[in-house]
Amino acid sequence: MMHFVIMSGRLRRPRRFYGARWKAVLLSPAILTVLISALAFSTPREIAFSRLLPAAPALAAAMWPVLPTVLLGAFCLLVMISLSFFYTDLGTPYTAAAIVLVTLAAAYASHVRIQREEALFQVRLVADAAQKVLLRPLPSRINDVEIESLYLAAQEQARIGGDFYEVADTPYGVRLLIGDVRGKGLSAVGAASAVISCFRENAYDQPDLRGITRRLETSITRYSAAFPTQDLPERFATAILVEIPHDGGAIRILNCGHPPPLLVHRGEIRVLEPSTPSPPLNLAALIGDHYYVDTVPFDPGDHLLLYTDGVTETRDRAGEFFPLPEWMRRNGPAAPRDLLDRLHHDLLSYSGGRLDDDIAALAVRCPNSRGPTPAA
Repeated sequence: MMHFVIMSGRLRRPRRFYGARWKAVLLSPAILTVLISALAFSTPREIAFSRLLPAAPALAAAMWPVLPTVLLGAFCLLVMISLSFFYTDLGTPYTAAAIVLVTLAAAYASHVRIQREEALFQVRLVADAAQKVLLRPLPSRINDVEIESLYLAAQEQARIGGDFYEVADTPYGVRLLIGDVRGKGLSAVGAASAVISCFRENAYDQPDLRGITRRLETSITRYSAAFPTQDLPERFATAILVEIPHDGGAIRILNCGHPPPLLVHRGEIRVLEPSTPSPPLNLAALIGDHYYVDTVPFDPGDHLLLYTDGVTETRDRAGEFFPLPEWMRRNGPAAPRDLLDRLHHDLLSYSGGRLDDDIAALAVRCPNSRGPTPAA
């Protein structure tokens, strides 16, 4: 399964074929034609390799445009006619008719394939535009705080999904949001968009994380009511809000049922489980709207990794989950970009190149020195 990766807002697509291998694939119809022609001329006529010539334009339809496909079929027809001068009993009329019919069918198939590829390309352009709105590029540094992002879409056709993140430089500090809407399809994308839009609006106005969270709860509740679906009882979002004050020293974390972040503090790895659980978004009506904020040290040089459950639920061939805390200990402190690059590579290696869920991650590093505190 192919996947897409978004790093710091830039869409990248890993290549499966490189250099000579990719060229060999594109040239395979021509190579097949030459091989069949050579065998037809060099082997006894009883074998009749010439009857395989219609396979060449059929193969070309899968990867070539219409005109080259037709030209290849014409070349195969010329080869068959040439063979008829050497062997009079090859059944040339029947093979030639097969080449003509297959070439016409291959040309039509190539035309239909190109039309579908163009339509899919336009859909992907729209998806890319929506992706840039939903997960817009993040600055690599905000008030000396280094921040990098990673987004991996599990499926080629689904460049956007229910995982989301955002960062805002506010008068109260740098505020981060990462979360995951439970569910699939456009309804999950819509709910994620509602949460992100609400965060972008309220992160600058609300003086504490609880106020932001209550606004997020209201936003996703209204969205769910406006766009009801059969899975409405299951539509909720887990999320983490983090506030990094401008004066440094500590960070504040509000965890709404999300996988706990990892903190590298003075060389030690800490799993930041919430002291008191807070309800996921859109479940406050069922279990209450009591939100709890934890404060943890965040000294110069410390690292913070926020992620969605697609990271920890990545499985290997034996069905074992990806051991993120152990992986973090093995890799040690690293620049945010390097850390996410390694995570991307190791997740693909661990899963054998197959991802079953979307993945989002934010890597943050506290600066070794602070600049001046911006005015509120």
